[in-house]
Amino acid sequence: MRYKKFGNRFIVRLDRGEEIVETLKRFCQEKEVKLGSITGIGATNKAVVGLFDVKNKEYHKKELTGAFEIAPLYGNVSTKDGEVYLHLHVNLCSSEHKSFGGHLNSAVVSATFEAFVDVVEGEVERVFNRELGLNILNI
Repeated sequence: MRYKKFGNRFIVRLDRGEEIVETLKRFCQEKEVKLGSITGIGATNKAVVGLFDVKNKEYHKKELTGAFEIAPLYGNVSTKDGEVYLHLHVNLCSSEHKSFGGHLNSAVVSATFEAFVDVVEGEVERVFNRELGLNILNI
């Protein structure tokens, strides 16, 4: 991973073989980013995406392998129990131009991944909402 900082914005590049979610989380921990947004584009050949079943309050995960463009990744940075918490969604496009999307659990970079991390001064903690079965922003 490489990065440059411009004001409250980081430009981040991940290289082939790096896992996106864990690398971005570690980056936010090291740079003390506790609130912000992330956007990114790139390519992956292995990803796990999830869809939350609201009725049953559980995630259904699907592993996708093959050539995919990340077009795009969107998400936010907050905290839960004082630790960095990433909430990322992704749209993956196959070579047949089919689109797959959902909550991004993991993805391995196959060529490159480029992200903008916009930092917001402050901190918003997540709390578990039993009714929804989700960790929601405590605003």
